Amino acid sequence: MTQEVNGTADVDWDALRKTARDAMNRAYAPYSGYPVGVAALVDDGRTVSGCNVENASYGLGLCAECGLVSELQNSGGGRLTHFTCVDKHGEILVPCGRCRQLLYEFGGPGLLLETPAGVLPLSEMLPQAFGPGHLTK
Repeated sequence: MTQEVNGTADVDWDALRKTARDAMNRAYAPYSGYPVGVAALVDDGRTVSGCNVENASYGLGLCAECGLVSELQNSGGGRLTHFTCVDKHGEILVPCGRCRQLLYEFGGPGLLLETPAGVLPLSEMLPQAFGPGHLTK
């Protein structure tokens, strides 16, 4: 299923969600039992993904979004344009506030997020966000 959002090109959200589910199946979540997978499109057409990786020292665990931005940078950088996140049941999950801030750094306010309420720009999910532009003022 493709969906036209705010004048953007058609995006196959089902395919993007499948990529996130595939990533979720590779998550390392022995402590919480809550694997998470994410996938995003990049402005150059690539797709990047990530999964959460827990650690016995709980605070050292990595969220799926950390893995995604690491893959983004490792595979050439760019800007995220469309993003989805799934839980252990493969259902759409909204990123936490910390992860929204991370996504803002690499996608900005126009990044489109798939949410249970539909596709929304990150600017609606993280209003009045702090970003790189604030550091140059």
